[in-house]
Amino acid sequence: MDVLMLARLQFAFTIAFHYIFPPLSIGLGTILVLMEGMWLKTRDPRYHNMARFWTKMFGLIFGLGVATGIVMEFEFGTNWATYSRFVGDIFGSALAAEGIFAFFLESGFLAILLFGWDKVGPKLHFFATCMVALGAHFSAVWIIVANSWQQTPAGSHLEINGGRVPLSHQLQPAELGHARMVIDDFWGVVFNPSSLDRLNHTLVAAWSAGAFLVISVGAFYLLRKRHREFALSSLKFGLVLAFFSSLLSLTTGHSSAIGVAQNQPAKLAAMEGRWETGPDAPLHPFGWVDLKNKRTFGPVIPGGLSLLVAGQRAHVITGLNDVPPDLRPPVQATFQLFHVMVGVGFALIALSFWGALLWWRGVLAETDRSATRWFLRLGVFSVLLPQIANQAGWFTAEIGRQPWIVWGYLRTSDGLSAVVKANQVVASLLGFGLIYLLLFVLFIFLLNRKIQHGPESLEESHELPESWLKQSRA
Repeated sequence: MDVLMLARLQFAFTIAFHYIFPPLSIGLGTILVLMEGMWLKTRDPRYHNMARFWTKMFGLIFGLGVATGIVMEFEFGTNWATYSRFVGDIFGSALAAEGIFAFFLESGFLAILLFGWDKVGPKLHFFATCMVALGAHFSAVWIIVANSWQQTPAGSHLEINGGRVPLSHQLQPAELGHARMVIDDFWGVVFNPSSLDRLNHTLVAAWSAGAFLVISVGAFYLLRKRHREFALSSLKFGLVLAFFSSLLSLTTGHSSAIGVAQNQPAKLAAMEGRWETGPDAPLHPFGWVDLKNKRTFGPVIPGGLSLLVAGQRAHVITGLNDVPPDLRPPVQATFQLFHVMVGVGFALIALSFWGALLWWRGVLAETDRSATRWFLRLGVFSVLLPQIANQAGWFTAEIGRQPWIVWGYLRTSDGLSAVVKANQVVASLLGFGLIYLLLFVLFIFLLNRKIQHGPESLEESHELPESWLKQSRA
């Protein structure tokens, strides 16, 4: 295996492992705001008890997210030095903004969130909770801005040896060390053609990840007949966010698909296995791409893709046959990963509707009923579904833009460091694999221990600091 493929595998592995945690932080942070806000509004100790329990889970997830995210920034300099030099003016600005406006905000208030229950008043603690949740969202904003700019570059121009070159210029190997992208308009970079669509879809998916974590734990407790009141209340919070986030994912996903059709037609063609250019393009719910004969097998919705993109069957969709072979993304992987994401998304919608129906009928906690029992059983494992959808969606976006690392400007093969060797990447990949395995085992162990221990008893949660009681009465 050559050094390029090894470097890509290493980055894919490290980012996929890291991406388990930020969506959970964003989603769980949102639920913490809702829970603590309900405590301030109602003074019901149940909500205080729930907020304290889920804050402990948030702290564990946040810690793993930070530890696993640092590695990728070093990889930019070790494995992808040419790429880092090429995009440093733009990528560095976005990462600096993420550090200043997101990470410092999130980590600055984290200590109050985790350790300030008995040391500050309830309103200040709630403010800290809001700031941590806001910081988690801001972190996603700047990372998505940086990645979206790679997908749809805007607000910038290409320079070689300090001189501006036209958009049509094709980089030559001898120019790589002297070429870089330069910002013309910072806000043009931020609001590049795909950033808002991708940000909205990513945040909604993150809310779903947090919601189904809460649903999973609540369902587990109900099935085990433990902490019934806590479990039922947590389950309801999770269902509210899951219901709205799963529905919103349809809207944000539709908007993203329209953007891909406009800005990255080759990616859309690969996502749907579309070979011929023309109107009335069908939509494949699932299938298999025959790369040799350039056909896609499986059930189709006639005209569905044209309707999805433009609202009319006469709309022309670009096919892969009109994309030069060296500019086509890996079609099979893009097609299958995209459909995994969509299929899991619809499964999440169905599961959240099922739970909402049981809640509306007042039988959400009646485990002797077959429908409730089966929902809770599926609910325990539902925490895996948003993770699968998030990973599949991320890989669809990244694989679908190949062979470009910066769309239309820099190929992935040209972004590799000139001096990195295959044996060095293999050694570091094995090292990261071992460390991440240990981190994952530790995460599962600590998560399971916190779940098995369960929340504090309501009697303990009644023992609130006098400062909290005085402020809550006020």
